[in-house]
Amino acid sequence: MSSRAPAPQLHYLIEEHRLANGLRLVVNPDAASPGVTVNLWYQVGSRDEAPRRTGFAHLFEHLMFQGTWTGVETGEHLSAIQAAGGTANATTSFDRTNYFETVHPGALELALWLEAQRMEFLKVDQTNLDTQREVVKEEKRQRYDNVPYGDTFQALFELAYPSDHPYGHLPIGSMADLDAASLEDVQAFHATHYSPANAVLVLAGAVTTDQAIELTERHFAQIPPVDAPTRVRPGGLDPFEGTPAAILERQVPRDATHLVWRIPTLDDATTRALDLGLDILTAGQSGRLHRALVMDQELAESVSGATMGLAGETNLAVVSTHTREGRSSEELAEATLEGIRRLGEQGPTEEELQRVHAQLERQVLSDLASASDRADEINHWTSLAGDPQRVNGVLASYAEISGDDIRAAVSTWLSPERHAALNYRKAH
Repeated sequence: MSSRAPAPQLHYLIEEHRLANGLRLVVNPDAASPGVTVNLWYQVGSRDEAPRRTGFAHLFEHLMFQGTWTGVETGEHLSAIQAAGGTANATTSFDRTNYFETVHPGALELALWLEAQRMEFLKVDQTNLDTQREVVKEEKRQRYDNVPYGDTFQALFELAYPSDHPYGHLPIGSMADLDAASLEDVQAFHATHYSPANAVLVLAGAVTTDQAIELTERHFAQIPPVDAPTRVRPGGLDPFEGTPAAILERQVPRDATHLVWRIPTLDDATTRALDLGLDILTAGQSGRLHRALVMDQELAESVSGATMGLAGETNLAVVSTHTREGRSSEELAEATLEGIRRLGEQGPTEEELQRVHAQLERQVLSDLASASDRADEINHWTSLAGDPQRVNGVLASYAEISGDDIRAAVSTWLSPERHAALNYRKAH
């Protein structure tokens, strides 16, 4: 019988308000916070892009800082927040786009006004489109094309998904698609996806619920209602059969192998069990595969593993290794699969189970410690699972996972017969 202590109960105050135009407001008051975070998730990511119109969600991550028809100048959104002592940024993923600011409480109204202005009046003209299209191309060159292993995720997702699947392309998109995009295409994308009813606004930190509602109503209520588009949920795919593989010869410092499996959505209990199983295998120097492959057998330079956190019905799990100089990548891949198979047969030890639950607890509490990170976690659960209160139950949901649950999930979903492989080989 496990002697594991029960997971700590989380009791963050979370209150909701819905504006008449459909904007969903979630408030997490925290009087101890020195600032307040504005965290706005639009329900649009690369999965929502049409064929031959990829890269639009990420393009707007740049366009949204280029000013408005109402007089906010190019770059002024960021500079105004910084002048008030705050920070601002944005990220794009497969399932959402996120814009966020953390400011002193006295600058909260400024941040909300700026967000409302660009939601309703974003200046999408030919000049801004042409400029930011070139910025995205340069970003792709710097982050994907001209760095070792820069095309890893592109190759992984091309291997894991059919080209017409919503997850069949990365958020960076196709540069050919961006070149072909007309101003009308891009304006229509903004009109479709950047509306109150297609967004969740989280305010966390030094703000009361009444203040949050009053300020949000003041700045967002006048935005006309637009029906949110119906999102197509990325459908389920069968597990891999026949061990599909891709070999990339590149100028890389080490051979690398990425083993990938199709698994359930991020919000499935099985995926939580796989999260814990992958941590047992790869997290830190005590991970099984690190000890076996890096320290004992000296086959690998490094090993890591994780699930990809996708909200559609076919998520991914990946285990990655870099081969030690002079050792065999094939032998390393076989040893990796054997270590995973053994966990699926025997399950974790009680010591491993205690350790992995303690590691997870520390990570979750760390992720929720600051108002800015907590706002993002709250929006994650609101936008992708529909319930902001889930943030209070995340530790309990993992605490329910037993050693038998981990054994069964790894055995079923990470079996050697169900994997695909992406192999990097040093070009000679």
